Amino acid sequence: MLGPTESSPLAALSAAGVSIWLDDLSRELLAGGELRKLIADKHVVGVTTNPTIFASALSKGDRYNEQLRALGEAGSSVDDAVFALTTDDVRDACDELAPVYERSAGIDGRVSIEVDPRLAQDVGSTVAMARKLWETVDRPNLLIKIPATRAGLEAITAVTAEGISVNVTLIFSLDRYREVMHAYLRGLEQAQAHGRELADVHSVASFFVSRVDVEVDRRLDTIGTAQALALKGKAGVANARLAFQAYEQLLVDPRWQRLAAAGARTQRPLWASTGVKDPNLPDTMYVTELVIAGTVNTMPGGTLDAFADHGTLPAHTPTVDDFAAAKDHFAALERVGIDFTDVTDTLEREGLTKFEDSWRELGESVAREMHAKPAAAQAESESAELLAIYLGDHHAAATAGLELFRRAADARKDEQDGHTLAELADQIEEDRTALTRIMTNLGVSTSQSKTAAAWLAEKAGRLKTNGHLFSRSPLSDLLEAEAMLTGVQGKAACWRTLLALAQTDSRLNADDLAVLLERAAQQSTTLEEVRSAAAARALGSPVQAV
Repeated sequence: MLGPTESSPLAALSAAGVSIWLDDLSRELLAGGELRKLIADKHVVGVTTNPTIFASALSKGDRYNEQLRALGEAGSSVDDAVFALTTDDVRDACDELAPVYERSAGIDGRVSIEVDPRLAQDVGSTVAMARKLWETVDRPNLLIKIPATRAGLEAITAVTAEGISVNVTLIFSLDRYREVMHAYLRGLEQAQAHGRELADVHSVASFFVSRVDVEVDRRLDTIGTAQALALKGKAGVANARLAFQAYEQLLVDPRWQRLAAAGARTQRPLWASTGVKDPNLPDTMYVTELVIAGTVNTMPGGTLDAFADHGTLPAHTPTVDDFAAAKDHFAALERVGIDFTDVTDTLEREGLTKFEDSWRELGESVAREMHAKPAAAQAESESAELLAIYLGDHHAAATAGLELFRRAADARKDEQDGHTLAELADQIEEDRTALTRIMTNLGVSTSQSKTAAAWLAEKAGRLKTNGHLFSRSPLSDLLEAEAMLTGVQGKAACWRTLLALAQTDSRLNADDLAVLLERAAQQSTTLEEVRSAAAARALGSPVQAV
């Protein structure tokens, strides 16, 4: 009986001989001390990572931003930046787990980092990347994750032969698992031939569980018969149990025993993808059903918390009868039409695609952050852009306004107020020049297209004078005076805005702006007198200013 003899479910699981690893890592976990708490309080003795985990980590908080901006300023490539971030995090995690590594004589305290998944079909590049990761992290408790593709098998042998410890990932089928185990043995044999100390080489083989149920159950739902539906939710555990049986069979193989006698370490089975995807299944099923001494169970945070809260241990570890039942389950799947070889081939392809997509997402996030401005600088930049638009619009309005003043002055040149309008036109031109100078001091260019558009719009306005296409209407003086008054009032608002900004921006001269604002007030007073007189002339009686 395995009953829970310890004070907590996780303590009982650890006492049953299962190494509890966390399938997650982020700078938040490290810097916030959460990983240290998990090691101390929840019996976590290892960490696994993958591209999806790192892509998620980058989205949590802002702890990566400073390093990424420094890498961007240094001209680092995106791939180099991703390499730097991930190896830094993994090295720090290795240091956090170093006491566990020492205490367990190197069995646990392990942290895994994966080679670029885009290299999964390239043996030479995978080996070179594994070597670079091993040398860069430079910690004895590191594991290099290599996908169990056909090309990956050769890379696993080559890397193991160099004395690099490997976590073989994305294993779905029993046939591929057997190939993985023999690839490890070949690597050990080559390492031994080169005089390496075999006891220094460690390995785990990550056998995926929940993804198997997701794909098989999807196909069973499609078949839809009662016999098919009765088989749901069982393939993942059955597949994993048969993998452990294959592992036990290898341990009695004379080939392995010769290596073990020379000090070689077993390649422990690691149950991966242990988060339950189907809400109809117990959320700790892939932990409870795979409690086997000498194995590793790497859990996402949610599964770890769930087992800590209400996890239970089975009455016994899998027996010969359980292995036979697992085989019978696959025979039943075949009878209802499930091609399990196609299932595992599909899962391997999709697994690689998911990791490649996550790697690309990680690269895109890194690229954005490398060249992003700090929040304050970003806000400042946005404010500067808005100010440029604001001043550009006022400059365009000033151009149109100047044309209007000149036209009005020319039309009234022989009248009593003609001289007043001419003086105002000169002042308006001076004001526009002042605005241009201010824009130059602020690094804002005047928009020629906006200025030209404003000028053309004002010229076109001459054709729309209340039914008089080419001659002036009796209302022209009044409408022009009102338009000029509105323009001056808008200009005064601009001066007030800039005067307020001058309190924090040394490029603006508050005294000069105060003078411009006072002149705008005087212009408004004069224009109101002009407007009142024009109203009296056009409408036949005096119109008092309000």
